[in-house]
Amino acid sequence: MQARILIVDDDHDILSALKKRLIWMGHEVLTAENGEQALRLATEEAPDLMLLDIELPVLSGLDILKQLAEKRSGIPPQIVPEVIVITAFGTIDRAVEAIRLGACDFLTKPFEPDHLSIVIEKVMAQMALTRQIGLLQAEVGGRYEHVVGKDSRMVELLDTARRVAGTSATVLLLGETGTGKEVIARALHRWSPRVTKPFVVVNCAALPESLLENELFGHEKGAYTGAVRREPGKIESAEGGTVFLDEIGDMPAGLQTRLLRLLQDQEFYRVGGVQSIRTNVRFVAATNKDLKEAIQEGQFRQDLFYRLNVISLTLPPLRKRPDDLSALVDHFIRRHGAAMSRRPFTVSQDALELICEYHWPGNVRELENVLVRAIALCPDDCIESEHLGITVQRRLPVEANFAEDDSLNYHAVMEHYSRKVIEEGLRRSGWNQTKAAELLGLQRTYLTRLIRQRGVSAKPPSV
Repeated sequence: MQARILIVDDDHDILSALKKRLIWMGHEVLTAENGEQALRLATEEAPDLMLLDIELPVLSGLDILKQLAEKRSGIPPQIVPEVIVITAFGTIDRAVEAIRLGACDFLTKPFEPDHLSIVIEKVMAQMALTRQIGLLQAEVGGRYEHVVGKDSRMVELLDTARRVAGTSATVLLLGETGTGKEVIARALHRWSPRVTKPFVVVNCAALPESLLENELFGHEKGAYTGAVRREPGKIESAEGGTVFLDEIGDMPAGLQTRLLRLLQDQEFYRVGGVQSIRTNVRFVAATNKDLKEAIQEGQFRQDLFYRLNVISLTLPPLRKRPDDLSALVDHFIRRHGAAMSRRPFTVSQDALELICEYHWPGNVRELENVLVRAIALCPDDCIESEHLGITVQRRLPVEANFAEDDSLNYHAVMEHYSRKVIEEGLRRSGWNQTKAAELLGLQRTYLTRLIRQRGVSAKPPSV
C-alpha cells in the first residue's frame, strides 16, 4: 500500500538516506528539517505517516507530538498523521513519553532498513484497520447483514454469487429498483477473502460529473479553487476491499473513460495529480437500466460494458418471488419491530393475504417501507390490513369488452389489450413516458420498446 510519509530530521545525511529508502519502497516522501516546518507540512500536505526525530531545532519532537495530540483531541478533531519517533537517544523514559503523547512506535538510531520497513508496514496495517472501522461505523448496522431468498430463482442466484465471491472478477448486478442489488453486493464482499477490508459505496447518479470524479479519485492540493489539501477518493479508501458502483448506467460519459482505464490497468490519477496510483480493489456495479439499449443510444460505452459484464447476476422482481414474501415479512417485522417498539409483532392472515396479492412495483424496498409504516401505526401487536396502506386492484384498469363476433385469438387479444393499457398509461401521465413507466410498473427502456413494438403513438392525439 502506497503512503505519503513526512520525514522530520535536522541531519541531512539521515534525511537523504531515509528519503531514498522510502521512495525505493514505493512511497511518496516529504521532508522537513525543523519542528515548525514539520507542523506546517502536516497541516497543508496531509501525510499519512511521520518519521519524527526527537532532537530538533526550535521545536523538539516531543513538542510536535504534544501539538498533534491537541489537534487530534480538539473540537472538531483534526486528522493528523501517525508518528514513528526516531532518535539517537533511545531511553525507556523517552519511549514511554513519546507513546503517551500519541506516537505509534519508537526506533533507535542506528536501525536496519528492514526493521524500518517492518515498522512502517505494521503502522500502515493499523491505519487501514482504523479507516475500515470508521467506514463500518458510518454504515447502518446490520441493515444488509441477511439475504432472504428461498425462491428457486434466488437460490440459484445466491449459489452463483457464493461461487464468484472468492474471486476478484468484476460483477454486474441487474434488476429493477428495490430488488436488493446492494444487499447482494454486500454479501459478495462478506463472502469474499476481502471481508476484513472496506466496502465502499459510490452512487453514480447522485452527483454531477466533476463532483463524482472527485468522489471516486480524490484530488491533489491546488487541483481546483478550494482544494487546500490532498484528499483521497473512495477508491483509495477501499484499498484491498470492494467498491460498489451503484447506478452505473447513469455515470457521465467522461467518467466512463476513466473508469474503463482503471478497470484495465488497476491504476489511476487523482484530480490534478501527475503520479499514478496503483490500487487493489474489487468492483461490483449495479443498474436498473438496459445497458445494451443504452449502448445503442450512445449513452454507455460498449467496451466498458464488456469490462463490467464479467459475471452478470439479474435479480428477479418481488412479484416473481412469491415464495419469499412470508420470509421477508418475518425478517422485516423482527428487525424493525425490535428497533422501533421493543416488542414482537405478528401479521394477521388477512394482512398476509393482501401482501401476497399486491403487485409490489417498488419490490423489496417498498415491502420494507410498508411494514415500517404498519409497525408505526399498529396500536397493538398484530398488524392488520388497514395498517399496510396498500390496496389490490380487483378489476381491470382498462375495460375489455367483447362482441359475440370478435376474434378470441389469445395472442391477438393480448396485444390489443397491451396497446390499450399503454395508451391509457400515457394519457394518465400526460404523455410523459417516465411517469407512465412508473405508473405501469415498467422500466422506462422497456416501455419505450413496447411503444415501438405495439405501434403506439408516443404523442397525444391532435385535437
